[in-house]
Amino acid sequence: MSKLLQDEVTPMQSGQSPYEKMLQNCLRGELRIVNAGLPQSQKRLSDLLNEKYPYVICNDGSTHLFKKTELEYLAGMIDAEEQKALLLPMLIALGADQAEATISILSGCEGKVEEKIVSKALDMPVTCDEAKIRIYKPQLALLRRKLKTTTVYVFSPKIVT
Repeated sequence: MSKLLQDEVTPMQSGQSPYEKMLQNCLRGELRIVNAGLPQSQKRLSDLLNEKYPYVICNDGSTHLFKKTELEYLAGMIDAEEQKALLLPMLIALGADQAEATISILSGCEGKVEEKIVSKALDMPVTCDEAKIRIYKPQLALLRRKLKTTTVYVFSPKIVT
């Protein structure tokens, strides 16, 4: 399982019933298949801007291409140092009720760059808390419309009780 997937899989909690544990294990296996199209790794925006055909390789061996115009849109929002810090694609995990989404911060820059990007793209303030930026469905639709190739969905098993 890739590092990106491992970060998104929630460990089983000791208070779960045997049924919940079994369901969690089944979901984990199924979600490996659903998440097969996730990138094996992320690339820095600054590096992608210098590639003729910007892309990353996915876990299933396919290629995820980035639109140059989208990369340039992002570059226009941040300075050169922030372009070196921003890892793409950004990962979006849907909440268990699918009303809320979180953007996972894996760049090691405490989410300041991602916070700035999402705030500017949505034209509203957002904050990064515990390496995640939380947004709601209407904002998610707008964000995905603007950043279609520089964001990807991650599916993780979570039992709702």
